[in-house]
Amino acid sequence: MDAVAPHTNSLGFAKAPADTRIVVAMSGGVDSSVVAGMLAREGYDVVGVTLQLYDMGATAVKSRTCCAGQDVIDARRVADTLGIPHYLLNYEDRFQVAVIDDFVDSYLEGRTPIPCVRCNQTVKFADLLTAARDLSADALATGHYVRREVGEGGPELHRGVDLGRDQSYFLFATTADQLDYLRFPLGGLSKPETRALAAEFGLLVADKPDRQDICFVPNGSYLDVVRKYRPEALADGAIVDLKGQELARHAGIAGYTIGQRKGLGLGDVTGAGDPLYVVELRPDAREVVVGPKEALLVDTVMISDTNWLARDLAAGEPRRCTIKVRSMQDAQLGHVTPTAQGGATVTLDTPALGVAPGQACVLYDGPRVLGGGWIDTATRTQAAA
Repeated sequence: MDAVAPHTNSLGFAKAPADTRIVVAMSGGVDSSVVAGMLAREGYDVVGVTLQLYDMGATAVKSRTCCAGQDVIDARRVADTLGIPHYLLNYEDRFQVAVIDDFVDSYLEGRTPIPCVRCNQTVKFADLLTAARDLSADALATGHYVRREVGEGGPELHRGVDLGRDQSYFLFATTADQLDYLRFPLGGLSKPETRALAAEFGLLVADKPDRQDICFVPNGSYLDVVRKYRPEALADGAIVDLKGQELARHAGIAGYTIGQRKGLGLGDVTGAGDPLYVVELRPDAREVVVGPKEALLVDTVMISDTNWLARDLAAGEPRRCTIKVRSMQDAQLGHVTPTAQGGATVTLDTPALGVAPGQACVLYDGPRVLGGGWIDTATRTQAAA
């Protein structure tokens, strides 16, 4: 649970749990269900809210994604088991514009999107947060594996204790005002501990598998979604080498991402036996540029649409930090220099591979999230060559 100050309840409010209303974002999975169970057991005035984000038709019940048909049913059943009120809010139109349209437009622009971050940034931590306030809630609680710690400057976002489950990378866009209102009761737990609590509470989702797919891509084929909404992103074009020589044809730049090696269909076109990787996407020319692994190395990353959770960065001051340029990569040392236009220049001490425009660049100081932004460009400087 979150850190507790003297004379407060476990969520940091100076009143009894029964007098503290908490809206829990219930997706129908084990994590958010356990959050509701934990808070209900402590005696909080818990209200469960589930979001209807899209209509998947006949595939909804079998989906391995969140916010699908079966998940809505499971969330309601969990709420009934816990004896708490439950509301279903329809945000399909908002989700379409803020998340799905952004997702497919990114592929059209040669970028690699992270729809879960966009969903947290818009629907979950904006619209749902507003709904929680409309329900007179003191806080909105979610099942994310991150920690909210109160520091000298106010609430801070920290990595979850279980680094294998940590979701802080996907929450970098959480603003200071949102963080003040949010609570993350699972931040100090591991997944096995969460499942044990679900069984202890008698919840039907205790053994429910973790979600594997993007919520609106239930069969794992994101290209089907792109084809439906932006078929022009699947126009054919050339696969070229670093000198611009055509090596093969492709069926749309949406099928490629920076750092990709498999599925290029090139074979040993160089005659040297060296594998080729996607090093650049040129949407205007509909070109996929390939090259050796060394061509992927970058040490300077330009980011935009930044969100700063540290006062010095918000004030435009540079600082040393550790940096994640992909969710599954370890953080590495470097420094960041904010710009006056709401962006920043991020310099890595050691060049990194596979840095793709459209992904997030998240900055840390130990376990604390300092903020981050969206990757626009990544280059190799002369000094690093």
